[in-house]
Amino acid sequence: MSDIIRVSKVFTFDMGHALFGYDGPCKNIHGHTYRLTITLAGVPANNKSDVKNGMVIDFSNLKTIVHSKIINLFDHALVLNGDSPHRELDKLLTSHFEKIIYFDEQPTCENLLIHFKNLLLPEFSSNPQLVYVRLEETPSSFAEWHLSDNK
Repeated sequence: MSDIIRVSKVFTFDMGHALFGYDGPCKNIHGHTYRLTITLAGVPANNKSDVKNGMVIDFSNLKTIVHSKIINLFDHALVLNGDSPHRELDKLLTSHFEKIIYFDEQPTCENLLIHFKNLLLPEFSSNPQLVYVRLEETPSSFAEWHLSDNK
């Protein structure tokens, strides 16, 4: 039996959001520098003639996938709850800014984390397999998803 190895890569991106109807300061548009950690588990390649021998995944391939699914869309975007009744504000924002994302739910750290996990699961369903996602909203506030908690 081959050893299963976990590999991780950390990504950073800047994003604004607001929590519509929230009873604290996060109801206002504000931004964060997010840190997204992706961990995959798998058996390293075992083919001595392959230049990627010993890799669970080429980190550059992981980077390409995460950038195409998440970073390119959410970096420097404003994410708002799509159920917001402020349609006049919506028209104003979309007429002046390019990256407005209307999210199906409140754009909390937890909901964003689940969304990002769901975007990546089809890419990493076997070897390597997505086993952990962490989204840090601030250096001291974050949400985590573990595959082992969800079996």
